[in-house]
Amino acid sequence: MQSIIRGLAYVVGDAIDTDQIIPAEHLVYSLKRPEERRMYGRFAMSGVPAVDQGLPFGNRPFTDPDRYESRYTLIVAGRNFGCGSSREHAPFALAEAGAQVVIAESYARIFYRNTIDGGFVIPFESNEKLNDQIRTGDDLELDTQMGQLTNHTIGQAWLLKPLGDVAAILKAGNVFEYARQAGLIPAR
Repeated sequence: MQSIIRGLAYVVGDAIDTDQIIPAEHLVYSLKRPEERRMYGRFAMSGVPAVDQGLPFGNRPFTDPDRYESRYTLIVAGRNFGCGSSREHAPFALAEAGAQVVIAESYARIFYRNTIDGGFVIPFESNEKLNDQIRTGDDLELDTQMGQLTNHTIGQAWLLKPLGDVAAILKAGNVFEYARQAGLIPAR
C-alpha cells in the first residue's frame, strides 16, 4: 500500500450499487485473459446515473470511450457504497480501471469485505459528507498512514477514519498474502 496517493477525484452520490459499479451485461469477460480482463476497467462505473439526487455526480464518464483505464484515481462517495449484490467483480473492476482508493461515508458490508479480501482498492471512511465538498476532477492527495485527505484544488484537508486492522491486509496485498505472512496458512 502506497503511503501517498495523489490523483483526480471522481465524485458520486449515495447508494452506488454493484450493478452501477460494473453492470451485469459486462460480466461476460474472462478474469484470466488479459485482453478480456481489461474490459472490466473499461466498463467500471458505467452504470452510475448521469445525475444523482439532483447533483452533478457522474456527469463525466469514469473511463473515456476509447480507454481501458480511468484518469480518476480516487473515488469519493456518499453513504452505502457498494450496496446490492455480493458481486466480487465490482472492486476488481475499479482496480482494473486504475482506481486506488474509495472514500465513502459508509460501505455495504459485502463490498467492503470483498475489497479488502482481494486488496483491490483502499476503502477509507470519511467522518463527514465529502461528496458535496469535493468535485469530480479536483486534485486530491491521500496520506494513507495519517488518514489525511487534501484537496489541492480548494486548499482544504480532512482526517479520515483509521483503517485499523485491515491496513495490515491491504499492505500485504490481499487476505491470502496476509495469512501467509502471518503464518496462518502455509507459504507457497
